[in-house]
Amino acid sequence: MIPKIEGIDDIPYFTNETIFDKLKVKPESMIVLGGGPIGCELAQAFRRLGVQVTIVQRGDQLLPREDRDVAEFLERRLINEGVRIIKNADAHSVATSDAGKVALEFLDRQSGRVAERIFFADVLLIAIGRTPNFRSLDLKSVGVDVSERGVRVNDYLQTSQQHIYAIGDVIGPFLFTHMADAQARVVVRNIVVPFQFLRQKMDYSVVPWCTYVDPEVAHVGLGEKEAKQNKVDYDLFVVPLEDVDRAVVESEDAGFAKVLTAKGSDKILGVTIVAPHAGDLLHEFALAMNAKIGLGSIASTIHAYPTFAELARKAADKYNKTRLTPRAKKIFTWLYARARK
Repeated sequence: MIPKIEGIDDIPYFTNETIFDKLKVKPESMIVLGGGPIGCELAQAFRRLGVQVTIVQRGDQLLPREDRDVAEFLERRLINEGVRIIKNADAHSVATSDAGKVALEFLDRQSGRVAERIFFADVLLIAIGRTPNFRSLDLKSVGVDVSERGVRVNDYLQTSQQHIYAIGDVIGPFLFTHMADAQARVVVRNIVVPFQFLRQKMDYSVVPWCTYVDPEVAHVGLGEKEAKQNKVDYDLFVVPLEDVDRAVVESEDAGFAKVLTAKGSDKILGVTIVAPHAGDLLHEFALAMNAKIGLGSIASTIHAYPTFAELARKAADKYNKTRLTPRAKKIFTWLYARARK
């Protein structure tokens, strides 16, 4: 997705699809327009290669889909590594300066008052999102219903012409490679099956994703922000990574895991992990959610020591401790005292 700002057609710029092939020399400086997953991943990577990086983000936090505490953790990490971050900034125009640099002009709302600012850099990387590129196909002429956001499909991934299916970024709602793969598996089954009632619906109830910054940010299900927006009552269990011995030994103890469960229950509603290997650690929770296994079962599962996977058991142990009500504590205290006689 290329922003419709003044001068954008007259300057060279990169996207995540072109920067790996067309950037031949390491630049001294770079502006990253967009603070989503791709913008943050590439900003950190280029900063570690010695490039002076500035992220310009329209909203008030990085990684807008994540909870604010997760975004703030990542923001602190990037700033500590030397990345400059400008939030609440509306890109206004771009041009090439007399010195051959890219000049980005934007309206800065971060200080509480609107002010025009200009940043200069050797290169501009655009990472504000993706848009479907189906428009040249003229799908409406064959009766396929589309909108500006993509191709419309039903629960079976059929378009308005039932013999035509669509999958991937062109339909959403999650723009991930693994989502396109999952949708493709459903479509292959549905093409083969002759009757609609035997066809499989696409299930979006448990969708994991990972942002490959360091440390990784992995997520599945509800976050706190989404739970509050939907007025879902929940219990929250947080495990700092410094509580996991393997992480401490490997000096990778910056991060945490957040587990949301249904209020008063061990049913897992969502998990966010900020840690090295978070994308790998997430799948124990994703499997549990898909199989409707609660935190209590995870707590009773023996985890090898010392591993990063103990993070899941420690979160489950925190749930188990909430079950020790005052009444239960009195009973166990009595049983313990009785056993000592």
